[in-house]
Amino acid sequence: MDLIVSRTGEAQWGDKTFRCALGRGGISTDKKEGDGATPVGAFPMRELLYRPDREAEPQAGLTATPLEADDGWCDAPDDPAYNRPVLLPYPASAETLWREDGLYDLIVPLGYNDDPVVAGAGSAIFLHVAKPDYAPTEGCVALSRADMHTVLKNADPSSRVIIR
Repeated sequence: MDLIVSRTGEAQWGDKTFRCALGRGGISTDKKEGDGATPVGAFPMRELLYRPDREAEPQAGLTATPLEADDGWCDAPDDPAYNRPVLLPYPASAETLWREDGLYDLIVPLGYNDDPVVAGAGSAIFLHVAKPDYAPTEGCVALSRADMHTVLKNADPSSRVIIR
């Protein structure tokens, strides 16, 4: 099953419709690192990362991996690990995945700019937990925690997030 996301902030999962947050830069067909835009396209759900101190391993059809406090994601376009997971501290710019605000308690890295990676085309495009007010993301798609669990229960390796 696919999660179909519209620029109006709605996401369709089968017969369910959810509210979602999108990037502060809107939706873009020409995503660039740091523009805050959510890229247009169909992106596979690669796996599930979760905070084991806050969530039991969620019921999911995706491979689930517990996060650790030193997990990060490289967002430095000139670094060989660009748009890849890294361990912190990392010598280049990298996003911390072990966040205190709960937004990354559940993360599904999307298959955006990862096969192959193109420097500067954008990194760390995730499906993750939304802020309570659904404030814009840095380019990700975010759902409520409850809606994330609904999606995860039925997601499998063929599932995609389709942004249009």
